[in-house]
Amino acid sequence: MKFFWIWNGKKMKQVSIIIIAAFFTAGVLFVERNELMVFTTPEGPQAFYKGNGEDNKVSLTFNISWGEERAVPILDILQEKEITATFFVSAAWAERYPELIERIIDDGHEVGNHGYRYENYTSWDDDKIKKDIRNSDQILQELTSEKLSLLRPPNGQFDKRVLSIADSLDYSVVHWSVNGKDYENPGVDVIVDNIVSSTNSGDVLLLHASDSAKQTHEALPIIIEKLTNDGFSFVTVSELMSGADTETEQIN
Repeated sequence: MKFFWIWNGKKMKQVSIIIIAAFFTAGVLFVERNELMVFTTPEGPQAFYKGNGEDNKVSLTFNISWGEERAVPILDILQEKEITATFFVSAAWAERYPELIERIIDDGHEVGNHGYRYENYTSWDDDKIKKDIRNSDQILQELTSEKLSLLRPPNGQFDKRVLSIADSLDYSVVHWSVNGKDYENPGVDVIVDNIVSSTNSGDVLLLHASDSAKQTHEALPIIIEKLTNDGFSFVTVSELMSGADTETEQIN
């Protein structure tokens, strides 16, 4: 006896859409697991993104990879407020603006490696990642006269593989726990609220000093004033790391 399956065209289309949506969701979850679940890995290198101390210390961090117009006012504000921060700088940017690297160092700030080419490491093979980190490491050491130990991969994208490679090159990967989203230029009040409303003891705060972040220099003094009034003090990432263990919960 033969059996024949008869498919309703409309129903088949609905089923197809459901199947495609299911595969898409699975793909997103797979990517998120590879790139984000590293925080829950109990073994091997882990990214630092938050101290767990209760002393109300936080770290201001700035990513910078393009332009010079926004960096100077940000440095002026930090100098005026006597705040030290950690700058994750692209080596390609540092080559172009060595005087700003000198200013960052002279003002007492910490410098972290932000790679050379501003592309996601997770899409590269191992050798290409190693080459980029080593290249940027050499350039930044020459410009800062310091041995760097902190790495924030371009766009903050990394997975277990990138963590292992960074560890093999004596780098600690640093993420963040509070994102100001200043790169979206949503308005000064929004940037301030993004930071202040979410900050707790031990947090690593993300802002940008590239020219594309047009409102950060206006939001920064307000952020510093509000957090200071709330009892927070500012330290570099290395100082925050030295007084706390790495948090290992998932970041969404």
